[in-house]
Amino acid sequence: MTIIGRFLDSVVEKGSIKVIHPDGACESFGTPTAGYPDVGIRLADKNVVRQILLDPRLGAAETFMDGRLIVEQGDIMELVQLLRANKPFERGGKIKDPSAFKKFRDHVAGSLDRINFLGRSKSNVAHHYDIGNDLYDLFLDDDLQYSCAYWDFELRGPDMTLEQAQADKKAHIAAKLDLKPGQRVLDIGCGWGGMALYLHRTTGVEVLGITLSEEQLKKARERAKQEGVADKVKFELIDYRDLAARDSGGFDRIVSVGMFEHVGTPQFRTFFRSCANLMTDDGVMLLHTIGRMGGPGTTDAFTRKYIFPGGYIPALSETLEASEPYRLIATDVENLRLHYAFTLREWYKRTVDNRDKIVALYDERFYRMWIFYLAGATAAFENGGMCNYQIQFSRNRRTLPLTRDYIGETEKGLRER
Repeated sequence: MTIIGRFLDSVVEKGSIKVIHPDGACESFGTPTAGYPDVGIRLADKNVVRQILLDPRLGAAETFMDGRLIVEQGDIMELVQLLRANKPFERGGKIKDPSAFKKFRDHVAGSLDRINFLGRSKSNVAHHYDIGNDLYDLFLDDDLQYSCAYWDFELRGPDMTLEQAQADKKAHIAAKLDLKPGQRVLDIGCGWGGMALYLHRTTGVEVLGITLSEEQLKKARERAKQEGVADKVKFELIDYRDLAARDSGGFDRIVSVGMFEHVGTPQFRTFFRSCANLMTDDGVMLLHTIGRMGGPGTTDAFTRKYIFPGGYIPALSETLEASEPYRLIATDVENLRLHYAFTLREWYKRTVDNRDKIVALYDERFYRMWIFYLAGATAAFENGGMCNYQIQFSRNRRTLPLTRDYIGETEKGLRER
């Protein structure tokens, strides 16, 4: 049995995988099982195995991107799902620590990567978000929401769309902000402006959206102008730290969706201190972020190199700990356990459907990188340790209603509207 064969034999129990080696030799592992994929891969050259063994996730990604790890039966989503589903985060049994060298290497690389000073933060954002709006138009919903949607299948039925789920996400967040007409809202990491425009449209609040992406800024301003609300919904290219130094105490509410993942652990306390100083004494904040189920961890090499340089997925413990010195009261915490998995599967489907357009915009290697990223993320939310947290903070314990009933009532009204 080959080296990679021994690995797959120890991992794959349910579902099956067939491996065809460069010399034509074939190995099969696992047992076909309902609910688990059956996949087949071809290794184009003998160095594929060596590259994967040196760094499994980065090696697998790069050999797949280069067309040297070829999925001949099924697709990359099914391959990653097969490996993750056989070792789910929740399953018991003995868990081994990684080697001392790997822990040291990952800690050093991750720690250096997460030092997001002002200039580096902008370049990290540009790496992912300034590659052109055309790509995002092809796989996101029509409002360009690039974050976890909210899938209420019980209310909407099994055939609800991504567009509906993203609209419900905005209503869910708006309800937790407890907005009143005339309030001033800050949207940190505003994306292409969809959330800011929604909040103004549905509640009458004034919104300032801030971003470090020039592409997003251009699109957001165009949308506000098209809707005739550019005087009420404004967007700026500015870092939250610079804004805090300029506009202390100016906002009744703060919302941040999918931005905290880019802050980096060395800046966590700076982020929360800035938010506290930006809010009024009765201010409320809603932080929506990808999170880890379990303790702090590290960002894998593939994600650091190709997808989100400087990014880090926080544990709930380190997020709340960083907020505690600044009199931010965690008034509500919700774990969206599977909502991002449904969202990512829809993004993956739309990406695959638009393969030719994406290859024309970039190239085949970029397309393979993107579907590997979406497939890996999906597996992490379905069987790994990833989830989404929505954390509501208040500066005054008397600001919000005493019970959570107002959230559901407000959300229902926003959905109907």
